[in-house]
Amino acid sequence: MSLLLLVRHGQASWGAADYDNLSPLGTEQSALLGRHLASLGVEPVRLWVGGMRRHQQTADAAREAAGWAVEPEVDEGWAEFDHVRLLEAHGDAPDAHGMPITDFNVLFDAAIRRWTGGEHATDYDEPFSAFSDRVDAVVRRAAEQLGKGETGVVFTSGGPIAWAASRLLGAGTEQWGRLNPVQVNTGYSRLVTGSRGVSLVSLNEQSHLTTETLTYR
Repeated sequence: MSLLLLVRHGQASWGAADYDNLSPLGTEQSALLGRHLASLGVEPVRLWVGGMRRHQQTADAAREAAGWAVEPEVDEGWAEFDHVRLLEAHGDAPDAHGMPITDFNVLFDAAIRRWTGGEHATDYDEPFSAFSDRVDAVVRRAAEQLGKGETGVVFTSGGPIAWAASRLLGAGTEQWGRLNPVQVNTGYSRLVTGSRGVSLVSLNEQSHLTTETLTYR
C-alpha cells in the first residue's frame, strides 16, 4: 500500500491585511509537525502544496524540521476555496476578518450554506460542485503518482481535507460542513491506497500539538 498524508497549513495571519502568510505560531506548529513525522519514520518521496503561500510556508518549515530533502510540487488542485468570494456573494465585505471571531463565524457559516446549497451556483467562479470535483480529481491524481510502499505528503487547507474525508467515508456536503471548521492547523489525515482503492484511515491527527499550540484559525 501507499500512504498519503493530508496536512492542513499552520495558523495563518488572521486579521492581518494579508491573511495568506503564516503567523509566528503557524511556523512553530509546522516545525513541530515536521519533527513529529520524522520521529515516526515518515520519509516522503513526493511533497505537494496547493499553491498558496501558507501551504508553501508550512511545507518549508516542516521540511526543515524533519530533514526532508525532497522539494514540494505545486498542484492547484489542493488549493482552498475562495472564502473572500463566498463572503462577497453573500453580500459581505472581504474585510470581515476585522470583526470578532465569533461574529465572523456566524457570518461565514451563512456564506458557506449559501455556497453549498447550489441554488446560487452562478454567483461563484467555483461552485461547490466544481470544488468537490476538483478535490476528488486531485486525490486520485496524487494516489496514482505513488508507488507501492511509497509515502507522499500534501500541504493544503481544511476545505479539501474535509471533502476528501467526507467522500471517502461515503458522506457528502452535510458531513463536509461539520468536518471543515474543526480541522486543526497542521493536523493531518492518513489515506492509504491498496487493492480496495483509496481509504481514509485517520482524520485530523494532532498529537504533535499541545493546548498552547493547538488552533483552528
